Amino acid sequence: MKYRTLGRTGIQVSPYALGAMMFGAVGNPDHDDATRIIHKALDAGINFVDTADVYSHGESEEIVGKALKGRRDSVVLATKVNGAMGDDPNQRGTSRRWIIAEVENSLRRLQTDHIDLYQLHRLDPTVDIEETLSALTDLVRSGKVRAIGSSTFPASAIVEAQWAAERRGYERFRTEQPPYSILDRGVEREILPVAQRYGMGTLVWSPLAQGMLTGKFRKGQQATTHRAGLPFKHYKDENRLDAVEQLLPVAEQAGLSLTHLAMAFAIAHPGVTSAIIGPRTMAQLDDLLAGADTILDDKTLDAIDAIVPPGTDVGALDMAFKPEAITDTTLRRRPTDARAAA
Repeated sequence: MKYRTLGRTGIQVSPYALGAMMFGAVGNPDHDDATRIIHKALDAGINFVDTADVYSHGESEEIVGKALKGRRDSVVLATKVNGAMGDDPNQRGTSRRWIIAEVENSLRRLQTDHIDLYQLHRLDPTVDIEETLSALTDLVRSGKVRAIGSSTFPASAIVEAQWAAERRGYERFRTEQPPYSILDRGVEREILPVAQRYGMGTLVWSPLAQGMLTGKFRKGQQATTHRAGLPFKHYKDENRLDAVEQLLPVAEQAGLSLTHLAMAFAIAHPGVTSAIIGPRTMAQLDDLLAGADTILDDKTLDAIDAIVPPGTDVGALDMAFKPEAITDTTLRRRPTDARAAA
């Protein structure tokens, strides 16, 4: 396994990061099996593990913590905060109150005294970014966190956070975790260039477009995978399915499976540090590892560009960030009596 520098932190990480979202009740509830998968990934040279407090409501962190016993010092461990962890309205978000409390819970579940990368899972528009950065800075200075990052932030929020950190002397975000795949290339327009501009590392999520780039989701066919029953509209998006049908011959021409084509594409971008893989089973991990040495030539990348042009998304990824300016109709519609020009 080769290694890359995570932004300007000096931390060396593998181009594949092991994502732990599928460990626990929502994916693989067998703790022993999940531990074996984690150990197999570490033995293969993957040294970057990413989880979140909200994954299976803390169970994922607990599994990762048990699996890393005796191996913690050789692993770059990342987790996230923001998602709801209880019915209490203050058990979520990125307020100082919640961050200071929840980091202790994550440390306990992970059975460690520090987190290498602590990320905001999503932008919290209800909290002043300086409030959040202040709390995260205290965690870094206390030694409980080594570096901080964001996840699925819009470019404007990334820039604002960088400016706020410089203005107030706070720790700045060292990483961003955006969605990125052959079908979801919108981040190539601003997110990846902005991250490069500020020397941020990027660990991209869903390089397989939540399973659509495994070849198991085909037009006119009923998928039988674990994800097939999930209520994501994009699994039935005709444009995405059409793109998959066009990509399959490209993979075949390159002598690759669609999965290996997709993973190699994700880590080929100079703005990408690591791509997060999220195996639920050992067989899935083995398949992903088998393609780790894949290199795409320019001809193959050009063929992909012809199907999904750079900087464009095919359809919409349901879990991607949606700003209030889009989701709140009152922010994009004037009152009825104020809409006329005369």
